[in-house]
Amino acid sequence: MFINIDPSSGLPIYIQIAQQIKTAVAMGRLQPEEPLPSVRQLAVDLAVNPNTVARAYLDLEIEGVIYKRQGAGTFVSGQGVEMSKAERRRVLTELLEKALVEGVNLGLSEQELRETFDRVLDKILLGRAPEPVGK
Repeated sequence: MFINIDPSSGLPIYIQIAQQIKTAVAMGRLQPEEPLPSVRQLAVDLAVNPNTVARAYLDLEIEGVIYKRQGAGTFVSGQGVEMSKAERRRVLTELLEKALVEGVNLGLSEQELRETFDRVLDKILLGRAPEPVGK
């Protein structure tokens, strides 16, 4: 599967699993009704305790991202895809936060950060090259 566990991150493994599944749904790598590996299989693949995977799946089921079908397995729910907008925003927020922290660490002012953000956004949305800094 597509899950990478980082035992040194300080984030519990079951949360890492759940977040990565939600991200995969948000990015369209997992589609509605797509089956997920069994708890046992994913635990073997990730070399973690099956209870860890079961906890992640339970949390995802409670959130409506996945559902279990008796005798058939675990699947991505349509509701999970709908909630993926919130997950995409969460992922974007994390990425922007990291970029902004780097900008602050580089000594950029709030105004410089905003101008840089606006230039890059224009480049992406409008397909034009950003103006050089200071213009």
